[in-house]
Amino acid sequence: MTARTVVVTGGFGILGSVVAAAFAADGHRVVRVDYAPDASESLPGGLDIGGVDLTDFAAAQKAVADIVAACGSMDVLVNIAGGFVWETLNDGGSATWQRMFAMNAVTCVNMTKAALPELEKAASARIINIGAASAVVAAAGMGGYAASKSAVHKLTESLATELAGKDITVNAILPSIIDTPANRADMPDADFSQFVQPAAIAEVIGFLASPAARAITGALIPVTKGG
Repeated sequence: MTARTVVVTGGFGILGSVVAAAFAADGHRVVRVDYAPDASESLPGGLDIGGVDLTDFAAAQKAVADIVAACGSMDVLVNIAGGFVWETLNDGGSATWQRMFAMNAVTCVNMTKAALPELEKAASARIINIGAASAVVAAAGMGGYAASKSAVHKLTESLATELAGKDITVNAILPSIIDTPANRADMPDADFSQFVQPAAIAEVIGFLASPAARAITGALIPVTKGG
């Protein structure tokens, strides 16, 4: 693909770092946006914008303005920013649901809305969201998280229809458990071979960003095979 400007929110995290590195390896200009002030590892040739609270629409707008000022355009937006809490309703309540909605749904809505004017200027623009396989049927303790990721799924579907007449696609991938140090620590007795590798997720995202995926929009794509 021709070099493009790819923006990855949650770019300092495990998955975000892998996705950003994969796009950079393919020769794209990569911008990592994150709530954390600094990344633990640098991305050679990339641009890092830390300390951004994407639950604040004004902060998302400023991030987009900074990206365009530095790179001249935005072509691909990958919304990875988010969080997870396992909590039964008996042990928690609406505060957890509001937190999950803010971290997973509101961040996606704000960054996407802020980026849309620039993405609509680009040729073959892409929006790729991170949903969750566990949001299709919510297990015990997953209510707040699943509900917030379900909101991401519905945003993906509705926005794809809203933008159907424009040169832009909107899709989401729905991973199962991702193989990260935190997930291994939280589930020490699990079969780690069944966890989805971040690099595999990055490959699916790369495909959705490519010209080969130009006819795919509004899709919720399960990414659930480990190994």
